[in-house]
Amino acid sequence: MSAPGIEVRALSKRFGALSALADVSFSVLSGSTTVLLGPNGAGKTTLLRIVAGLSKPTSGAVRVGSVDLAESADEVRSQFGVISHQTMLYDDLTARENLAFYGRLYSLGDLDGSVDRALADVHLAERAEDRVRTFSRGMKQRLAIARATIHDPDYLLFDEPFTGLDVAGRDVLTERIRYLQEQGRTAILVTHDLHQAVALGERFVILVKGRVVRDGDCEYVDELEREMQKAK
Repeated sequence: MSAPGIEVRALSKRFGALSALADVSFSVLSGSTTVLLGPNGAGKTTLLRIVAGLSKPTSGAVRVGSVDLAESADEVRSQFGVISHQTMLYDDLTARENLAFYGRLYSLGDLDGSVDRALADVHLAERAEDRVRTFSRGMKQRLAIARATIHDPDYLLFDEPFTGLDVAGRDVLTERIRYLQEQGRTAILVTHDLHQAVALGERFVILVKGRVVRDGDCEYVDELEREMQKAK
């Protein structure tokens, strides 16, 4: 069996009297994709922020590869790419300028080459000099993937990336995620779309009120729907 790429151990997070996460534990095998499911308010986004090193847990630990997140947060953050329904792009900058800005944050050596490759990978090379405000929702999401992967991260976190996309946009995004999976990236995907969950995931963790109520594999949508109904 593969070693854990991401390991979450007894993770808890409190905001005052509110318990957002309670004793959450699961592992994501290296090179695999785990889907995180649950109703709104279950703690999914809070969990992703902790795994990405953007928020500290109240208790518990996260290991990324062989590194303890609490001991080397900066090192871990540089290994992640985060893609959500919020693209984190600058509308008044061109596609090229957006990627160059983020590339500089990671001190990329061949910045121009990295930007060119990233644009080509998401089929936006011909729109490189266009301002992002002229892009469709699907194009912005593709550019967001280029932004999140320009530094070639080993780990990817997807937080509802399909929100607001039409069918064509979903198909393009799914194709790109599958390509990244084929490259051996380790990923956690948060989605409400059970069809996308089954299509892209290998393991499924269901959170309800900050607790893990199911952790395992699943092959069919109707099986996953039954599990979700049980979890409510």
